[in-house]
Amino acid sequence: MTIAANIEPETAQDSEFVQFWNTVLAPKFIKFKHILVDGLSHHSAAVFPTLPVRAGDRVLDVGCGFGDTAMLLARRVGLSGSVVGVDCCDAFLDYAKQEAEAKRIENVEFMRGDAEVALPQAQFDFVFARFGTMFFVNPVAGLRNMRKALKPGGRMVHIVWRNRADNPWLSMAKDVVLDYLPQPGADALTCGPGPFSMSDPETVTAMMKSAGYEDIELTRVDSPVLVGNDVKDAIAFQLAIGPAGEVFREAGDKAEAMREQIEAALADAINEQKISSDGIVMDSSSWVISATNPIRSTN
Repeated sequence: MTIAANIEPETAQDSEFVQFWNTVLAPKFIKFKHILVDGLSHHSAAVFPTLPVRAGDRVLDVGCGFGDTAMLLARRVGLSGSVVGVDCCDAFLDYAKQEAEAKRIENVEFMRGDAEVALPQAQFDFVFARFGTMFFVNPVAGLRNMRKALKPGGRMVHIVWRNRADNPWLSMAKDVVLDYLPQPGADALTCGPGPFSMSDPETVTAMMKSAGYEDIELTRVDSPVLVGNDVKDAIAFQLAIGPAGEVFREAGDKAEAMREQIEAALADAINEQKISSDGIVMDSSSWVISATNPIRSTN
């Protein structure tokens, strides 16, 4: 099933955004893996039954992260099918490979790659991405490469967050932190455009058309997400990752000097959320965007 040890050109160098994922964000994501994987399980459960995946399909999972979605897809396609998970972050891929081996899932492989640079071409029946395409610096290029990875007539689905108002699990903490710290400057180190870059239906539809897709459909999905095992865990998560984490990180020493006040304010806000036996639960909302690679594509 091996496609290639590395799908990027040998001369390709990591972009500053890929370097940022590997050096700054990866340790934070690993620390909060229990939230980023388990916390999104309700959202995934609302989406996965509707995916156009069949037994025997060849599937590409772009921005596969820790590999949880790739492994779910591998079970869907069965041993007659196969799944390739691609991510630009080495540490995520290490976890994915280890877990697939531990679970003895033999029809999945993981490889390093940047979808904005290159992907295998015309090899897959279905291409999938969960909460990854929002970080494409050049979204049309990344989406086009995903389309080119499809066989003619193949389908793709990517999931992106809707607007800030419908995603308080991402927006609420940033609003709190901004009461104490300044907005990051234009020169701030970043992972890319951010979680709401594809929230506008007209904008993302235009991107998809420019990338060469047809039969473009957007479906709204509302589902709770777990943001921490308890209030302390939720605060640490918000100050490490996402919009609030970016504000806190960029403020540097000033943020650390005000940590006590910021954590107290976040605790007040989080205590107003739904607290279940599993932990802190907040509302979230996404677009599930599906499209087709034309049978007669000009690439």
